[in-house]
Amino acid sequence: MTARHVVVMGVSGCGKSAAGQAIARALGLPMIEGDAFHPPGNIAKMQGGLPLSDADRAGWLDTLAAELARHPGGAVLACSALKAAYRERLRRAVPDLRFVHLALTPEQALARVAARPGHFYPPSLVGSQFQALQDPAGEPGVTVVDATLPPAQVVDRALAGLAAGRFNNP
Repeated sequence: MTARHVVVMGVSGCGKSAAGQAIARALGLPMIEGDAFHPPGNIAKMQGGLPLSDADRAGWLDTLAAELARHPGGAVLACSALKAAYRERLRRAVPDLRFVHLALTPEQALARVAARPGHFYPPSLVGSQFQALQDPAGEPGVTVVDATLPPAQVVDRALAGLAAGRFNNP
C-alpha cells in the first residue's frame, strides 16, 4: 500500500473522530486525534464560549503538521482544518496529503454538538465554525462526504473516494 496521509475534516459535530478512527482501522494507519493536541489555553477559551482565532490555532496546526510528518508510512488526522490556509499549512508537512470533508448543515451540527454532554466544545460556538469554514471542495485531494449518512456509509464513501482518487464527489 502506498503511504497515505488523510485529514478527516469539518465543523464540530460532523463526526471527524468516529469516521477518522474507522478510516484509520480500514487503512491500517495510526489515528491522530487533533483535539488531544490543543494547548490548555485553547481548551479554556472554547470552554468559555470564545472561538479560536488564527493566532490561537497557529501553534496547534504546527504541532499537528509535525505529528503527521512523524508518521512517514501514513496516518489519519481528525482536525477541523476549516480554512484554506490551515489546510495548506498541513499540506506543507507531508506530500500528497488527502482530505475527507464531512459536510453537514449548521442546524445538523448544532443538534449533534448539543447531544454530546461533557465535551469541551459548547453548542454556542457552532456558528463560528461555519463562519470560519472555507469550503475545500475545489481544492486538490479533497473528497466530500455527506456527514448525515449512516456512519458505515460515511466511511465507505470516504474510503472509496480515497482508493479511486475520486475527489470532490459528495
